[in-house]
Order: sequence, then structure tokens, then C-alpha cells
Amino acid sequence: MFFVLYVLHDETKLTEVLDAWDEAGVTGVTVLPSTGMGRIIKYGALREDIPIIPSLQALIKEHEEILNRTLFSIVESEEVVQRIVENTEKVVGPLADPNTGILAVLPVLKAYGLRSREDHEKRP
Repeated sequence: MFFVLYVLHDETKLTEVLDAWDEAGVTGVTVLPSTGMGRIIKYGALREDIPIIPSLQALIKEHEEILNRTLFSIVESEEVVQRIVENTEKVVGPLADPNTGILAVLPVLKAYGLRSREDHEKRP
């Protein structure tokens, strides 16, 4: 099993990337809004006038232009990982190019609570 983490630079391509991962055989993906150091420095997203405990929704709305989307999933095989990479690059272009995002793959020793694609398809 493998943990796949992808930081999508262009959030307008999120739906296309999710469709591409589904086509690659991914059964579930978690998506989070995120930002990186470069965008924080460029846009000054971390400011002194932000409340100590702001609502996440308020921060997202205020800084939408600086947000990436971070996708992650656990997949069963290297073949699925390879299809994820190929399908992602069909949507965003070569990952070696600037502003296409960063994709990382880590081995998973154990995972609990995962269901197979067949289990997902059996759901009513």
C-alpha cells in the first residue's frame, strides 16, 4: 500500500484531477485547502491583524487567491500510483514543470478502515 499526497497548484483543475484519480482506480480522496511558504511570503497571508482563532471559512474566503488544494489517498499498488501520476500529468502537465504541483508517494505499513473498490461499488 502507498500514501499518495498531491499539492495541486491550480485549484480550478481540482474536479479534473479527482476524475483522473478515480479513473486511475483510487477509491477515495481527502481534499484540504492549503498554502505554502512561497505564497505566504508573496501575498503576506500571515499577518498580525488576523484574530487569534479565526474561522477557517473566513480565512479561506479572505485568502482564496493563495490557496492550493492538497489531495491524499491510500492506494493498493504501485500500478495505481503510476496511473495516478500519468493521469495527473494529463490534467496539469508534467509535474517537473513549474506551478503544476508536488506529488509524493510513501509506503504504508498498515492501514485500518479501508475498503476495496468492490465494497464501494456495493454501497446502496
